[in-house]
Amino acid sequence: MADTPQHLQARLTGEAEKTLAFFRELPDESWQQVIYTEGSCWTVLQVLAHFVATEESIHRLVKNILAGGPGAPEDFNIDAYNERKVAALNEAKPDELMQQFSIHRQNNASLVASMAQDDLAKTGRHPFFGFASLADIIKLLYRHNQIHLREIRKVLPQQ
Repeated sequence: MADTPQHLQARLTGEAEKTLAFFRELPDESWQQVIYTEGSCWTVLQVLAHFVATEESIHRLVKNILAGGPGAPEDFNIDAYNERKVAALNEAKPDELMQQFSIHRQNNASLVASMAQDDLAKTGRHPFFGFASLADIIKLLYRHNQIHLREIRKVLPQQ
């Protein structure tokens, strides 16, 4: 299917529902399971915090590119940013993070739904992807979660 704002908005909304359903079904003991063993060794809860931070920052990035801005600065350190933002959410509870994720994803889906077709071709610098179209940046937003959820499923039993 061709990329349209409506299609991308529907994908963002649908993938958010799947993400939230996954996290809602987790048993309490799963939240502190370490998923990544390099760097700061993120737990399941910290991966969800990463989703929250990503949703918030991508909203700003997309708005910047829509307004004709360059996107992320050339010297932007995505790893340091992720570590700082996840650490800032360390005290949040799972329900709080799920609510924040839902709100930020709804904001992103609404922003995408308000775009014109031509907006999807605008380009800017994504902190991981490099220069990319808004269509690709938006698709990466939901694919990013899919990748992390796949990693969580590999570590957690029966998830």
